[in-house]
Amino acid sequence: MANLLGVYGVKAVVLDRELQVIDFPRAVGIDDESLRTCQAAGAVEQVLDDCVQNTPIRYHTSWGRCFAHVKPAGKPYGWPRRNLFLQPLFEASMRRAVKRFDTIDVRLGHELQSYVADGTGVTATVTDRDGTAHQIYASYLVGADGGKSTVRRLAGIEMTGSTAAMKWLVVDVADDVLDMPYSAVYCDSHKPVLMVPLPYRHRRWEFRLDDDADDAAAMHPGHVMSLIAPRYAGVALPRVVSSRVYMHHSRIAETFQNGRVLLVGDAAHLQPPFFGQGMNSGMRDVTNLAWKLAAVVSGRAGPELIDTYDIERRHTAAVMVGFATRIGNLYTPHNRVTERLRSLLFRVLNVVPGGKEYILQMKFKPMPRYTTGVVTGADTAKRSDHPTGRMFPQPLVETDNRTRLRLDDAIGPWFAVIGIGRDPSAGLNAEQRRWWGALGARFVQVDSPRSRPLPGTAEVAAADQPLQHLVDVDGGFRDWLLARPNDEVIVLRPDRYVAAVCRAADLTAVTDALRTVIGVGH
Repeated sequence: MANLLGVYGVKAVVLDRELQVIDFPRAVGIDDESLRTCQAAGAVEQVLDDCVQNTPIRYHTSWGRCFAHVKPAGKPYGWPRRNLFLQPLFEASMRRAVKRFDTIDVRLGHELQSYVADGTGVTATVTDRDGTAHQIYASYLVGADGGKSTVRRLAGIEMTGSTAAMKWLVVDVADDVLDMPYSAVYCDSHKPVLMVPLPYRHRRWEFRLDDDADDAAAMHPGHVMSLIAPRYAGVALPRVVSSRVYMHHSRIAETFQNGRVLLVGDAAHLQPPFFGQGMNSGMRDVTNLAWKLAAVVSGRAGPELIDTYDIERRHTAAVMVGFATRIGNLYTPHNRVTERLRSLLFRVLNVVPGGKEYILQMKFKPMPRYTTGVVTGADTAKRSDHPTGRMFPQPLVETDNRTRLRLDDAIGPWFAVIGIGRDPSAGLNAEQRRWWGALGARFVQVDSPRSRPLPGTAEVAAADQPLQHLVDVDGGFRDWLLARPNDEVIVLRPDRYVAAVCRAADLTAVTDALRTVIGVGH
């Protein structure tokens, strides 16, 4: 979040009680949505350098048969879809990247003790590494402080849900020479095992323990090696880096907002690590919230915009918690009968038209869709095939100087009103154009390669707002319009979700509707 706020020019103070990046086992998966967020933050290349990209995953029965193979192809959001990484390296990259911004003040070894909120802001009392107390005043307080969140506790926000009785031993190893370049899940009804290949010759193993297992005994080096060693028959054993016992939570905060205090990530929701969506859900939180904070504190939007964060994110986060919990049930069938039924189901899916593609391309993964909040046409947005409230694809485009870029890099980090083959602002009245201008939106016309204007003939939109011309070099916008001929204008939010789609003539009504939701700044 700090990097996104830096991109948006927001002044912020980041408090972290840890001086160094925590190195015990945590997230290992980052998806294409999160990489797109890293792109927006200007740090995606550093993150990708430390990833094993587009890694497939295989699901095995207890008798060794592979019953499902997930191997996503394509880059609809501009980045590979299933990537493996080491979270300490990711966090180190984020810490380095945030140093670019003079507006972001990072204070390590500082801890929140209390806060007082009123109608205009929050005064936080924090202690530094020497125990000295300080006060910091800010417009908003965001708790990104994990499952045992101090901010959530101080805000009096409860978590609802459950904690599974099962225990898992999570082991990270280094100097790994095992030739298995894919993730694997061994779905045994008694003792399932997960394996994840990580960068720099690291690998993760996760072993289901007995519910009454002693944690200390489970983490004893001798016991850990007794579980690891059989997997390395005929090759050198790896070095155990860390081992911890976890219990899996399926919980969500009753609200993500209490006035000027907001929760993101594990502070707002906890889910089993199955399918690696815990950190990615947190990334969706900060991507949603950062631009709203920026719009409000900069005076470009009204404070009511912040209220849409809980409206949009809490439901979609709960859906992902439920998904991760169900995936865990897939890993751990109740008995051999249900295990064989599950295997049969996947065998049928592999031969049913479209079934194999459904598994291979991860189409079973729920994709966030906002039907209320900063979207218009809520009734139509509830249709499963409607693009409003969904993340927009990221095709390649070409600028006037023939530079090819991903869409987000071409249109900048803020609002964009895109017309396919037309100037989207042409039908707006002067007041509406002034509102878009005050919001900081960019008007963009995307043309096909054969219809782009000659170099040096750039047009100017109404109200002297420059009209950016892009060329649809790989056909992404062409395919969009062929599938949706009425959706020739697309309003993109800074988080790249679609706020509205419409005909050019209807943008006036869409503008008025969005103005009501976003509000008018000062």
